[in-house]
Amino acid sequence: MASTLGTSSIALLPSQYLSSKPSIHSLSLTSGLNCGKKFYGGIGIHSIKGRSHFSVASVATEVNPVEQAQKIAAKENQRPVYPFAAIVGQDEMKLCLLLNVIDPKIGGVMIMGDRGTGKSTTVRSLVDLLPEIAVVAGDPYNSDPQDPEFMGVEVRERVLNGEQLEVVLSKINMVDLPLGATEDRVCGTIDIEKALTEGVKAFEPGLLAKANRGILYVDEVNLLDDHLVDVLLDSAASGWNTVEREGISISHPARFILIGSGNPEEGELRPQLLDRFGMHAQVGTVRDAELRVKIVEERGRFDQNPKEFRGSYEAEQAKLQEQISSARSILSSVQIDQDLKVKISKVCAELNVDGLRGDIVTNRAAKALAALKGKDKVSVEDIATVIPNCLRHRLRKDPLESIDSGLLVAEKFSEVFS
Repeated sequence: MASTLGTSSIALLPSQYLSSKPSIHSLSLTSGLNCGKKFYGGIGIHSIKGRSHFSVASVATEVNPVEQAQKIAAKENQRPVYPFAAIVGQDEMKLCLLLNVIDPKIGGVMIMGDRGTGKSTTVRSLVDLLPEIAVVAGDPYNSDPQDPEFMGVEVRERVLNGEQLEVVLSKINMVDLPLGATEDRVCGTIDIEKALTEGVKAFEPGLLAKANRGILYVDEVNLLDDHLVDVLLDSAASGWNTVEREGISISHPARFILIGSGNPEEGELRPQLLDRFGMHAQVGTVRDAELRVKIVEERGRFDQNPKEFRGSYEAEQAKLQEQISSARSILSSVQIDQDLKVKISKVCAELNVDGLRGDIVTNRAAKALAALKGKDKVSVEDIATVIPNCLRHRLRKDPLESIDSGLLVAEKFSEVFS
């Protein structure tokens, strides 16, 4: 997971520097030419000889009451969001979103369905459930203080120079990518203000920088301009965004959960981008009259008094947050039998799924679902639940085929796993 930052020997700073800021994580990089372990949060992990490793000097943080008060005030002043727990039906879409929050490496979710079925509302309601992560204070790229894969170049240099990194807890970002966004705004561009006032060339980060280690949401993704689709493909493939313009050459991490929604009647999505979504959820209009009435009434209550409506779902939201947090903590210990792995790959092979992304995503999603249920082992039922969403959009399209691709996957699963 971690990559080499260099082999320079850098010592920990004296202890008196660590005691001045008790609420801050301290991190430094040490080289280990003859050392065979990497340390992440005090856990030793064997690594390749000759590679550098991290050593966490302090992992405890004290809650700053001023910062906490500012967070609460900001939360109260923000635009009210419909609670995730209040959304009626659409279980497939909600499950796909939750699994991606538990394991971001699943690779995002594409939600396609009729207009007016709550796609955007559901995605945006996810904000309240997003957990907090450790980020380097003041860094525009939300750099991870421990994982070099998610570090900006400047942060890497600071670590190599032996500086202590100020670490704060921040909620995972959700960034909206509007259809009318320019490439400069998405990728980043030259800072005009600094160029005019200070006469220096400086980089102004874009939306991809803000979305690093977070969620990038594109509503009506099938209507997105081709040049922006190319930018997303490049970043999704490499995990880095490289900007070359006006004499500036800069790269920064851009690893995000890509969530897209759209109506299939308004146009198809390019297959290259579709393949980048880990899961695919199909949303249909609710046909049950009683359910429809309940949705209308709930929406009316929210519009009339958002604060009171959100308060009525606080307990359910808190329970869901706790469930997600617990699932993230046990995810690494969830196991899947070799026999089940072979059967998953057999389903993919017999469905003529191109590449191996389908195999990888199905394994990850099944583990995330098991973790969400509080289990430490994946069952056949877990795989049966997620495999249609992981493979549906990866099947080759047959213009003469009338059956839904999700049903094809379910039928092949039953055949192989029986």
